[in-house]
Amino acid sequence: MNTMSNGEYRHVWRIVLQNFINSFRPRQIKGNHIGKDYIGNIYFEIPADPSRGKRRPSRWYDPPKGHDFENPIPPEWESWLRYRRQEPPTEEEIANNLAIAELKKENADGLEAKRLAEGGSLPTTPERGPQSFPKYPEYYGGDAMNTRRK
Repeated sequence: MNTMSNGEYRHVWRIVLQNFINSFRPRQIKGNHIGKDYIGNIYFEIPADPSRGKRRPSRWYDPPKGHDFENPIPPEWESWLRYRRQEPPTEEEIANNLAIAELKKENADGLEAKRLAEGGSLPTTPERGPQSFPKYPEYYGGDAMNTRRK
């Protein structure tokens, strides 16, 4: 039962001290360039370093000059940034997904034109405001309220 003097507990303080000393070492600020998308965003990564206590890589992107971070980024790159995929997307994958998206858009436009040619109407926006809510006679009006109380 003399494990504290001889066992692994002695090394805990050594590990704590080593981590404390490592925390003062300068960190890598500039990441490795990973890729660029068709919008102009540039993606970077600092690889994981388990020996320094860093289990996951750091990933980020810089938008093109004059744009902000509110612009949408391609879904392939977003999944890489959020660690849903390990490898960054390839140029072929992005080009293939863009071609599929364009094909879907063309098909949707064709279907909409066909529907309008057959006599369909354009979708209307619903009314907004308090007048757009339904009114039921059992909830509104004095007569309905008085008949229930009697």
